[in-house]
Amino acid sequence: MHEIASTVPANGDVNPYGTAVVPRDAGKLHKGDVLVSNFNNSQNQQGTGTTLVQVSPRGTTTLFAQIDPAHLPGPCPGGVGLTTALSILPGGWVVVGSLPTADGTSATARAGCLLVLDNQGKVRETLAGGGINGPWDMTAKSYGDRTDLFVTNVLNGTVAGGGNEVDRGTVLRIALQLHANQPPQRLKTTVIGSGFAERTDPDALVVGPTGVGLAKDGSLYVADTAKNRITVIPRAVTRESSAGTGRVVSSGGRLNGPLGLAIAPNGDILTVNGGDGNIVETTPAGRQVAFRQLDNSGTPPGTGALFGLAVDLDGDAVYFVDDATNTLNVLK
Repeated sequence: MHEIASTVPANGDVNPYGTAVVPRDAGKLHKGDVLVSNFNNSQNQQGTGTTLVQVSPRGTTTLFAQIDPAHLPGPCPGGVGLTTALSILPGGWVVVGSLPTADGTSATARAGCLLVLDNQGKVRETLAGGGINGPWDMTAKSYGDRTDLFVTNVLNGTVAGGGNEVDRGTVLRIALQLHANQPPQRLKTTVIGSGFAERTDPDALVVGPTGVGLAKDGSLYVADTAKNRITVIPRAVTRESSAGTGRVVSSGGRLNGPLGLAIAPNGDILTVNGGDGNIVETTPAGRQVAFRQLDNSGTPPGTGALFGLAVDLDGDAVYFVDDATNTLNVLK
């Protein structure tokens, strides 16, 4: 395990959240590099980060995009605060979630949107409404000229709950049609998961369903953060109705507020804990087979440091961001 580079760009944005490996060269995107989205501004206000940085495996960091909330091509209620929801589609289209606040507090959190950037880092489209309400994390699967986005949403009644748990978190499947040099077209949105626990939190802003990972058999694994468990939504690619919170795969044990989630090459589920800085490997059968501490800063150690993670293109390493140090790191 070692640190690759700082994720802080020239404007001072901090709190790296989303992590995605570039699958192939396209425009400013370089195969094997890692895109990282920042959630906080230089004043450390949550829900106000506007930058995406690109980090090479050797540690070179460049600014991929700095998004101006005042000049968006479409609606994004509340502005820009880039979340863990980050995916790279064919053609180098980058989709990133926005859960914005006016002042870094949950009281001012708004629905936000998904921002669609071209491979030059320019926002070309926004996807808003239709169930998108505080997009918190995301994964994607492409088939020819079609892509499905699987997006968790954490603001359905959450702010009104005033810190109390509200069981209204959702997972959406958003079907997109890809059009070469034109922005993808949103075709259909299906609620495939619902009833997830969510609440506002003064430290984390919002706690709700976070990481999602799609298995080869079409099952979608969800980090049900507030309930400290991993659940699975079967037939996520084809189902036309909600599976509720899905079937519980694993709960408790080494899990401690699971946030980011990725599927390992062997099909196991990797999650990082918000509560103790550990990464945990869980089999699809629910057995927790390995764990390791990735961050030990803070009190208690590792609290609130880990969010997005992504498996590298060779399948032999895992990239993860560390909010305590504002860095991208790799575990091999």
